[in-house]
Amino acid sequence: MDNTGKAISSKGGTKGKWDAGRIRDLSGRTAVVTGANSGIGFAAAAELARTGAHVVFAVRDLERGRAAAAKVSGSTEVRRLDLADLASVREFAEGWDGPIDLLINNAGVMLLPEGRTRDGFEMQFGTNHLGHFALTNLLLPYVTDRVVTVSSGAHRMGDRRIHFENLNLDGIYAPQRAYSQSKLANLLFMLELQRRLTESGSPVRSLAAHPGWAATNLQSHTANPVTRVLMTMGNKVVAQDDKGGALPTLFAATEDLPGGSFVGPSGPVEMRGEPTLVGRSTAASDVAAARRLWDASEELTGAVFPLVAAAR
Repeated sequence: MDNTGKAISSKGGTKGKWDAGRIRDLSGRTAVVTGANSGIGFAAAAELARTGAHVVFAVRDLERGRAAAAKVSGSTEVRRLDLADLASVREFAEGWDGPIDLLINNAGVMLLPEGRTRDGFEMQFGTNHLGHFALTNLLLPYVTDRVVTVSSGAHRMGDRRIHFENLNLDGIYAPQRAYSQSKLANLLFMLELQRRLTESGSPVRSLAAHPGWAATNLQSHTANPVTRVLMTMGNKVVAQDDKGGALPTLFAATEDLPGGSFVGPSGPVEMRGEPTLVGRSTAASDVAAARRLWDASEELTGAVFPLVAAAR
C-alpha cells in the first residue's frame, strides 16, 4: 500500500532468500528500539548493532535492559521508557539529543486482563498505540530516515474497527478485542503518519511490519489460561523463533521500500518465512479512520505532529 491507502502488490522485496545477513553496513547510524530487552525487539536490536548501528534499548526495566544489551556485540546504550506512562515518554524524548536514523516502535503487550495505563487508558491500546504515537511525534524532529511500527496479523481479528465512541472498551472489554484494536491502530497510525510526512515534504518514511507467529514471552502473559496453553503448544509446533520473527522488522528498517509499506512473513497465512510486502485489511486502509484516530490520539496524549501546519 502506498501513502494514500491504495493497495500495492502483496509480494515484493529483493530477489532470493532474505535474512539478516543481507543487511547492509549501518555504521554511523543510530537506531532506537522500544522493548529491546526481549523477544523480537532484542533480536532486531542485536542484528542492527551487529551490522554497525548504535542501538538504544528503550526499555521499562533498566536492569533487564542492561542485561540484554550486555549480550549484544556492538555499540549500545540503555534508556528508560515506559510506554504506559506518558510522563515517562516525555522524559525520554526531552532527554534526547542528536539524530535518529531508525525509530522502531516494537514494544507491546498482548491479550492482558483488563487494566489501565498510568494515564487511565485501556492498557493494550494505551501501550501499543498511544505510547508509540506520543513517542514518535516527540522524537520526529530528530528522525532522519524512517519509523517502523510493529503491528500484527491480529489486526484482522476482533471487531475489525476502532471503537471511537469507547476507546477504552468500557463494559465490552475482551482481551482479543482490545489487542486487535491496538494492532489495527498501529497500521492506521503508520498510514496517517506517512500522509503527513509526504504532505510536509519530509523525506522520512513510515512503515509497518508484523512478525507472523514468533515464540516470545508475550504469550505467557495472556489473560486466559486456556489461551496460554494453546499458545504454548503453537510456539512449539507452528511458531518461528524470535530471530525469524524479527526479520520483517529488519527488512522494513533497512531495505529501500516506499513509505506506507507493510512487511510480514511470506509463508502460508503469513505465520512464518522470509519477509516480503504483504496486504492488510480494508479497515487498516481506511484513510478517514486514520485521520480520525490521529486527531483522537493528539487529544488524548497532547502530542502533535511537529510539522502540523504544513500537513493540514
